[in-house]
Amino acid sequence: MDDLNTLILSVEYKLNKLTDQFEKMKQDNQRLLEENKLLNKTIIDNNTIVTNLKDQIQKVKLAKSIKLEDGQVDAKLKINELVREIDKCIGLLNQ
Repeated sequence: MDDLNTLILSVEYKLNKLTDQFEKMKQDNQRLLEENKLLNKTIIDNNTIVTNLKDQIQKVKLAKSIKLEDGQVDAKLKINELVREIDKCIGLLNQ
């Protein structure tokens, strides 16, 4: 009978230990999920910043090319390229 009680106590102890480990893992998992969400938001924000900066660079290059006499041809080509892109977008919207 003593062996049975010892066995039961041992099982109870191990069960409690597993339950504690499960709760710790659950908390870690929740913390990691929140951290993952934060990092994904940071990535999205950084991608938006990069896109905005690329647009600004493109605008600065276009402005500089318009200022230069030799750049007028480049500016016209760039304007034509932008008009074609706008036409493509309008075409896609109409579909």
